[in-house]
Amino acid sequence: MSKNHFFIFNPKSYLYGKELEELARTADKVAKEVDFEIYVTAPYADLYRIKEATENITVCAQHLDGINPGRGMGAVLPDSLKEAGAGAVFLNHAEHPLTLAQLVQAVKRSKELGLTTIVCANTVEEAKAVATLGVDILLCEPTELIGTGQVSDESYVRDTINEIKSIDPNVLIMQAAGISNPLDVYNVISLGADGTGCTSGIVKAGNPKEMLVDMVKAMELAIKGENYDSSL
Repeated sequence: MSKNHFFIFNPKSYLYGKELEELARTADKVAKEVDFEIYVTAPYADLYRIKEATENITVCAQHLDGINPGRGMGAVLPDSLKEAGAGAVFLNHAEHPLTLAQLVQAVKRSKELGLTTIVCANTVEEAKAVATLGVDILLCEPTELIGTGQVSDESYVRDTINEIKSIDPNVLIMQAAGISNPLDVYNVISLGADGTGCTSGIVKAGNPKEMLVDMVKAMELAIKGENYDSSL
């Protein structure tokens, strides 16, 4: 499977339990048909359930605390997430920001456990700082655009890609602000992003399963350099 591109379905707290499992199964099915990674995030309590129900996706936790087994009542233990089936983790999302010290420790513990790190950044300057931490995926997403349906402008996309790659050419770059339909997915990948993802555009769609599949297919077209088919 290609390690250079990826799509992330991040339902946040919109979905859980059986409804989330059904969409995860849809993602798992389409993941067999494409040559790139598909991640599905899940609430902590659903990680094991989603892992048991799927074979081809990477199950992703929405956060962790950079602690070791021991004291830490109420904290999110990285080792527990790994044991539950998580293969990746989101860190520093706008809805769960971390201090620099917390982020450094969280990345360290994730690496120790072999968890793929997906770290969020708001501005170009913040993205450049995060790029020095050796993260796997850097999500460049202006906070004010999250959930608005308004995508990042081309200059932001190109600037963040160029700046980050100059610091660490190995980090994969995700652009996902305002992604709400397959054409948005196609366009952002065509601009040079390694990956993208979606929350509300999928969970609030008339047919979430169909939207998820159509977005993945649009991404595949962009990666191959083929024209977008509006009939998707």
